[in-house]
Amino acid sequence: MSEPAPHRHHVIDYVELPVTDIAEAKRFYADAFGWEFTDYGPGYAGIRSPHGDAAPEVGGLRLDQDVRRGGPLVLLYSDDLDRSAQAVKDAGGQVTNGPYEFPGGRRFHFTDPSGNELGAWAEQ
Repeated sequence: MSEPAPHRHHVIDYVELPVTDIAEAKRFYADAFGWEFTDYGPGYAGIRSPHGDAAPEVGGLRLDQDVRRGGPLVLLYSDDLDRSAQAVKDAGGQVTNGPYEFPGGRRFHFTDPSGNELGAWAEQ
């Protein structure tokens, strides 16, 4: 078993997403991106890191009354942007913008079932 990765000064360490339905959010993110979760009770699920024990969690889903769009935009990296956009649609999300080109790559924005807006991008 490897040692956990050290936290880095002034680097984003953890991102929490407010959601209106924990079970639905977990289903959506698992179906669209293969994410796995650690449950911490009915109101919170940690997002497990794809790097395993070296970085146990990268964020969480927090139960909230409502979700307001706007604010910081979380971007995910994709090796296949078109396939990721289709996976979002297949999982019940809505692509709201793109895919479109920008200097250095392509990206799209989407909303999850709770209404959070995120994006995904790929290098050219």
